[in-house]
Amino acid sequence: MRLSISVPAVMATSLRFGRIVRTTGCVSFLRSVYVRNHSSVGPAVQTEITSSCSQSEINREIKSFAELQNERREQAERSVLLSCPRKVSEKLLLKYLAKYGDINSYFFYESFDVCAVVEFSQKNSIAMLQDGTVMPASKHESCIPFKSRVFTLKMNNPDDQANTRQSLPYLKQSAISINELVERISAETTLDQQICTLTKTYELTEENVRLRFLVCSLLQDIAIQYFPNCSVKPFGSSVNGFGKLGCDLDMFLDLDGIKEQNSDNTSEPFSVEYHLKRVPSERAATQNVLSLVGDCLDRFVPGCVGVQKILNARCPLVRFSHQPSGFQCDVTANNRIAMKSTELLYLYGSLDVRVRALVFTVRTWARAHGITSSIPGAWITNFSLTMMVIFFLQKRRHPIIPTLDQLKALADAKDKHIIDGNDCTFVRDINKISVSENTETLGQLLQEFFEFYGNFAFQKMSINIRKGKEQTKPEVSPLHIQNPFEQTLNVSKNVNQTQLERFVSLARDGAWILQQEGMTKASVLGYHPWGLAALLLPSASDTGNKAKKRRRREGASERIKSLLESLKNSKSDVKNDATSESSIGKRPSLRTK
Repeated sequence: MRLSISVPAVMATSLRFGRIVRTTGCVSFLRSVYVRNHSSVGPAVQTEITSSCSQSEINREIKSFAELQNERREQAERSVLLSCPRKVSEKLLLKYLAKYGDINSYFFYESFDVCAVVEFSQKNSIAMLQDGTVMPASKHESCIPFKSRVFTLKMNNPDDQANTRQSLPYLKQSAISINELVERISAETTLDQQICTLTKTYELTEENVRLRFLVCSLLQDIAIQYFPNCSVKPFGSSVNGFGKLGCDLDMFLDLDGIKEQNSDNTSEPFSVEYHLKRVPSERAATQNVLSLVGDCLDRFVPGCVGVQKILNARCPLVRFSHQPSGFQCDVTANNRIAMKSTELLYLYGSLDVRVRALVFTVRTWARAHGITSSIPGAWITNFSLTMMVIFFLQKRRHPIIPTLDQLKALADAKDKHIIDGNDCTFVRDINKISVSENTETLGQLLQEFFEFYGNFAFQKMSINIRKGKEQTKPEVSPLHIQNPFEQTLNVSKNVNQTQLERFVSLARDGAWILQQEGMTKASVLGYHPWGLAALLLPSASDTGNKAKKRRRREGASERIKSLLESLKNSKSDVKNDATSESSIGKRPSLRTK
C-alpha cells in the first residue's frame, strides 16, 4: 500500500483542511448565503464575507442536513483515533500507517494526550490495522480485552528516531477566554467586523466536527453488537451550526433501522419473526436499552469515565466523559423530535449569514453576564436564546427568515414527518425558500435585538416561531417560548421572574451601551474595548447601571436640594409672618409718669 498523495501534500492538506471543506459543512455558514444570492445581505456584511472567502468557495452548493450527516458518518467510519507520544516523527508515522492503505486526511489535536485522527480511503484498511495491532502487556494488573478503533502508538526504538522526532502540530479543542476575545475584537474597526470575528473564533472547527462524528461512530461500533442496524448520530449544537468550541456532544441512538426490517410480504405460506423481550411501554424499552449501553461503557470501553445512567429524567440519558476526545457526552434514544429541531436550526442558519452570527453574539453576551449557565437551574438556556433570536428576525419589517408555518407550506410529500402525533413537517430543500430583501447590518440588528426584548410584553405574550408573532400566554409563566414541534410545551418553563427581569434589564443596558459606542471605532490610541468588546466586559452592565443611577441620583439630589431650599424659604417666611403677626397683635405700652 502507498499514500495516495505525497507526505508534504498531506501535511499541506492537514493545515489547509478547514478552508477546503469548511464552506460546505456545518462549520462556517458565514459564507453560505452567497451560494444563493450575493445581494441578499447588507453592504457591510457583504464586504466582510467577500474579504475572507474566495470566489471558488462562494460557488459551492449548500448541502442538505441529511446529505451532510451521511457524508460525515462515512468519513468517521473510515477513521481511527491514535494516542501519540508528544514528540514523534510525523513523516515516519504517516509512512507506517500507509502500509495499511491510502490516507485521505489526518490531523492532530490535544486532549488528555496528543492524539491523531486518520481517515483512510477504504474501510478495510482499518481491519488490516486491527489485525496488526497487539494487546498491551501488563504484569501487575488485569485488563479487559477490547478491540476498537482507538489505538495507542508506541515507539519501539526511540533512540533511532531521535534525529527525526519533533513536536506535533496539534490543534486546541477549547475556546479562548472572554478576556482574550475582548482583546481580539477590540482591534476591529466596525461593529459588524467584531461580530464576524467573534463567530469565527467560537464556532466549531472542521476538525472538531469530524472528531464528534468519530466518537459517535465508535459508540455505534459497540451498540451494533447488541442492536444490529442501529445507528448513533450527533444532534444539537454539534451539528446545527450554532455549536461553540467546548460544547457537549449530544448523541442519539437510533433503533429505527431495526424496526424498518418488517416485511409486508404475505404471498409466502409462512413468515418468521424474531423472539423479543416484552416491556410495559416505549419508555421502559428506552430505559432498558440505555441501561445496557451505560453498563458497557462503564465496564468495558477504555477512556469512558464518570458514567451516569439518568434514566428517570423526562428524556432518559446516559452521561459520560470521553477522555480520548475530551468531550462530555450525553446519549439518548427514541428522541427523534430533537433530531428534527436540530435540522430546523441547521436550515435557519443556512438561509442567511446573519442568523448564526447574531445567535453566537447573543449567546456569548448572555454567558459573559451570567444570564445562561452550564448548571441546570432557573437560567435562560441557549436553546431559548436561539428561539428568541429567530423570532426577532422573523419580526423585522422585511423578515430575514420565514416562519415555521411558511416552511411547512413549501414542503412536499417527502418532507412530511409526524412524530408521536406532532407535526414536524417543513421544507428541506433550501433552494425552494425565497431570499430575504432585508439589508440591515449585524450591528443594527444586535442593537435592535436588545431594544426589542428590552420592551417586550413578557407578562402577557408568548414567543412562537411557528407563527412568527406574539400570542397570549397559555399558562402562568414568566417566560413562555412555545416548542416549535411539541406545541403544548414551553421550552423556557424553568426560567423564574428574577432571571427574566435580569435579562430585560441587561438587554436595555446593552442597547444603551451600543447607542453610546456607535457602529465604528473611534480613533483612540492604545488598547480600548469598544462596541461589542465593551458590551462583553463583566463591568459593562455595571457601567450602564452606574451611569443611569448617577443620572437618577444627580436628578434626585437636585430635587432634594430644591426641596430643602423651598422648605428653608418656607420656614423663613413662616417665621417672618409669625413675627409680623406678633407685632400686629401687640399694643404699645403707655407709661405714665
